Amino acid sequence: MPMPFAHHEKIVLDTSVLVAAARSRQGASFELLRSIPSRDFNICLSVSLYAEWQSVLTRTENIPPGLTVGDVQGFLRYLVSVAHLQAIHFLWRPNLPDANDDMVLELAVAAGCRYVVTHNVRDFKGSERLGVQAITPGNYLQLIRKS
Repeated sequence: MPMPFAHHEKIVLDTSVLVAAARSRQGASFELLRSIPSRDFNICLSVSLYAEWQSVLTRTENIPPGLTVGDVQGFLRYLVSVAHLQAIHFLWRPNLPDANDDMVLELAVAAGCRYVVTHNVRDFKGSERLGVQAITPGNYLQLIRKS
């Protein structure tokens, strides 16, 4: 069960959310990204997560039709400009089976986020031990709307 929502909640967007938004304008991922900047939440970002976003989103299969690598990089620079940039001074590894997921969880812990928004909720099983809940974009949007 999701925790109560607080305005200006800090969240981490997993790469899966950006990929889903790039592939479809119909889903919750696109709606969530379209709402940035939001009065309801701030995204948190680390250098490592930004590098992953850039690596994954500039792959040919993830570039939306009609856009270029430069367009994608421009959007990522925009996200950086509105994100809370968080340094990570303590590593919580290994906590999850995938090191890339550990990197996302470490960012969430360091930034004091209660949520990692992801399509891969099962990959973050155990994150609750560190006070972080994995939640889908659709469920996160429902939380925002209830507030």
